[in-house]
Amino acid sequence: MSEPFRALTSRTIVLPQESIDTDQIIPARFLTTTSRDGLGAKAFFDWRYDITGAPKPEFALNIVDPTEHRILVAGANFGCGSSREHAPWALADYGFRAVISTSIADIFTSNALKNGLLPIEVDAETHAALLERPGYKITIDLERCELRFANLAPVSFRVEPFARRCLLDGVDTLGWLLDRSAAIAAYEHKRGLGT
Repeated sequence: MSEPFRALTSRTIVLPQESIDTDQIIPARFLTTTSRDGLGAKAFFDWRYDITGAPKPEFALNIVDPTEHRILVAGANFGCGSSREHAPWALADYGFRAVISTSIADIFTSNALKNGLLPIEVDAETHAALLERPGYKITIDLERCELRFANLAPVSFRVEPFARRCLLDGVDTLGWLLDRSAAIAAYEHKRGLGT
C-alpha cells in the first residue's frame, strides 16, 4: 500500500480555513478515475489554479516542495462533506502523509487511515501554535503517538489501534489479511474448512 509510517519529520503546509470539504479537496469533476495516480495535481484544484488552468502563485501548495512539506495543518472540521475516497487519495498523491486539525470528519478519517494518510486531532492550543507557523518542522511519532515541535512537551494523539498497526506496517486491511494467509489456511485446515 504505502511505506511504513513510524516517525515522520517534515515541514507543514497551513490551510487555516474551517470546514474544508471533500469537494474542495478534490472537485467532483475529477472523480471519474479509479486510479490514485495523478490525483495530487488535482488536489485543491479550484484553489490552486485560475480559470485558465495556470497555478496561482500565492497558494500554499504551489510555492513549496511537497517532498519537504508532507504535513497539512488545516482548520477545524476538515474533510467534511461527501464520503469520497478520492480526497485522501489526492492528498497522499500530492505527498502528504498526515493531516492535523482540531476536528476531522469521521468518514474522511476512516478513508484516510485505509489509504496511508494519518489524520491527527489536537487541542486548540497546539493547533493555534501550528497555524501560526507555516513551514514549521515537526515530528510525528506514530509508535509513541506523539507530536513534537520546538522545545515544547510532546503532544499525545489517538489513533484507532488496528489502523495504527496497518500504518506502522505499511499495509491496508487486505494487505494485513494477505500477510496472514498461511495462518488462516492452517486454521481452516485444522477446523476441516480447507479444501
